[in-house]
Amino acid sequence: MATENSSFVTEFILAGLTNYPALQMPLFFLFLGFYVITVVGNLGLITLIGLNSHLHIPMYFFLFNLSFIDFSYSTTITPKMLMSFLSKKNIISYVGCMTQFFFFCFFVFSEFFILSAMAYDRYATICKPLMYTVTMSPQVCLFLLLGVYGMGFFGAMIHMVNTVFLIFCANNLVNHYMCDILPLLELSCNSSYINLLVVFIVVAIGIGVPNVTIFISYGFILFSILQINSTKGRSKAFSTCNSHIIAVSLFFGSGVFMYLKPPSILPLDQGKFSSLIYTVVVPMLNPLIYSLRNKDVKFALKKTLGRITFSWKNSCN
Repeated sequence: MATENSSFVTEFILAGLTNYPALQMPLFFLFLGFYVITVVGNLGLITLIGLNSHLHIPMYFFLFNLSFIDFSYSTTITPKMLMSFLSKKNIISYVGCMTQFFFFCFFVFSEFFILSAMAYDRYATICKPLMYTVTMSPQVCLFLLLGVYGMGFFGAMIHMVNTVFLIFCANNLVNHYMCDILPLLELSCNSSYINLLVVFIVVAIGIGVPNVTIFISYGFILFSILQINSTKGRSKAFSTCNSHIIAVSLFFGSGVFMYLKPPSILPLDQGKFSSLIYTVVVPMLNPLIYSLRNKDVKFALKKTLGRITFSWKNSCN
């Protein structure tokens, strides 16, 4: 709804994922299932790491935070998206839109940098095993984590500053299932080339710096693995990285595809479908990738389930 001078919008209508009525309920149950798996998977992984002391090492310290970030930004986006399948008009206030946008940016930028911190941890594990406890000391891990959330806050604040000065005129229909920078710029009546340039620079830094860190880390890792004489040894060393490589490829690939291409190449109607990869699919897949391919997590799960079963039997007796 706009004010009388049509210069300020007090609420937006989120267009949602599709306009076809026949698809609304099937998509609602599909994405509800995705969200349930995301919540159970990430909170389950957080619980497992917290309860099992043998997982209290840097690798799982960062995985704990990755699961927290995935759960948080999925919860920032998905419940509101589910409402769009049930409502004729999915209304969100201006303040609610800006709040959702801020936390979305904060957690997405944090995920970019937590993945680069995990790459550095893999580098320290494989390339400097004898110095690992020093290289990845609790102080270093805390410093890296502060950097992760600091960069998340920095990226979110820059995007917010780029957005709060936008003027939204009579049209308040956001062509997306969430409040994101590109559809808001498209809707604004005073957005300019400078706004798009700021988006490109901030996203390029948010993706580029972690990407460079990851590529350098894996360059050293690959070099170290090739120095291992036995095939079994090389395979074992590489197996410690493959889950992380899959997670990085999914998240960074979808981010680049969405934000670092001109709108003429990727229209918003197509872009909002590609954004499903990093807002819905990646948070759901990450705990599965790291648990199904990880012996330590499987062992922790069996151990925890064993404790629960033992306690339950004792309480029954």
